[in-house]
Order: sequence, then C-alpha cells, then structure tokens
Amino acid sequence: MSVTHLTAATQDYLKAIWSLEEWSTDAVTVTALADRLGVRTSTASDGVKKLMENGFADHSPYGSVELTEVGRAHAVSMVRRHRLLETYLVREFGYDWDEVHEEAEVLEHAVSDRFMEAIDARLGHPTRDPHGDPIPSAAQVPHLPDAVPLSSIVIGDSAVVTRISDADPERLRIFASQDLVLDTTVDVVMHSDSTCAMQIEVAGKLINLSAEDADSVWVVRA
Repeated sequence: MSVTHLTAATQDYLKAIWSLEEWSTDAVTVTALADRLGVRTSTASDGVKKLMENGFADHSPYGSVELTEVGRAHAVSMVRRHRLLETYLVREFGYDWDEVHEEAEVLEHAVSDRFMEAIDARLGHPTRDPHGDPIPSAAQVPHLPDAVPLSSIVIGDSAVVTRISDADPERLRIFASQDLVLDTTVDVVMHSDSTCAMQIEVAGKLINLSAEDADSVWVVRA
C-alpha cells in the first residue's frame, strides 16, 4: 500500500502509534504519543483527531488510540520504509547504527515506492534493521521476534540480544563500546528488586545497566 499520498505528519503519527504498540503491551495514549513524537499533548490530540477524520484511527475520550485496518496497513508500510532505509544507510554508506534514525526519518517521506523496492532488492530482502527491529515484508506482513525485555531475565540465566531500541543514540553508542550489540550472549549477574537495575556479563566484561537501559534491550532466552 502506497503511503506517498499521505502528509508527512500523518505518516509520522501512524508510524509512532505502531511503534508504541510494538514495544509495549500498554495501551497507546495521547500522552504517550506526544512523548514519542516530541510534541505537546494538545498537538498530539489534534493529530489523532485528523487520523480519525481520515478513518485511520479510533480514539474514545481519555481512552487508548487504536489503528483501524487501513491505518494499520499504512503504518506497516511506513515502518517498512523506515527500517529498510536504516539498513541501506548502514550497509551501503557505512553509517553507524546510532546515526541512521534521524536520516531515515527525513528520507522516508521523500523517496518513491519504486525506489524502496529497489533498495529492498539491493539489500537481498532483509528481515531486520541495524537495531534488530523486524522489517515487514513487501506484502506488509509484520513479524515480531519471540523476544522479551532483558529486564525480565533473572539472575543466573543467559539470553541472546535480538533487538535494541534506537530511541536514544547516545545509549546506542555506549552499548557499542561495551560490545552490547545484536546476537551477543548476555549472562545476568545481578538484578535489583528495588531499582530494577541490572549487572550483566558480556564477552567476559561486567556491565551495569539502569532499569531504562535494560528495558531498551530485548532478548531471546538461551
């Protein structure tokens, strides 16, 4: 489904709602959407109203924001564009994984469907982006890895990193310097009940993670 006829703002809102649903089981609220997009709550509320007017979302007062079938299809298409572009920038232009998100945010609104098809073919139809986020197929079929937040792993267990949030570039740079990257095996050494902070072992090194750090890393239990 082509999304090139939608406004950039509509594309951003659809992708943001999808991403919030993908990373959490919590209901998507206008406040959460505003935080994700970096706008005021009133601005996000207006944006949601426009989505509803176009049949892309449903929202009851003080309730959750939910994509309609057509809204979800457009959102998946935008997610596919964004993640393919991130992958392209890393593989073909040598960008680091902490540099591609903002670039892809700009490019995803400008390139044609044909160009995106060419990128997909050039890359060999990848199934995940540089952060491990799954890339929906050309048929717009999303597929999520059978992964859980690292914060849910208990002391003594091992897991393999399968996905890392790209919301904070500085965090990505720190993780890279610690070898906390995709497909790395981590062992949980300490897990605080009070603060939810963790200590993990990666490649023989001990790494301390805040609760927010641990929630940004998703793993598959070894």
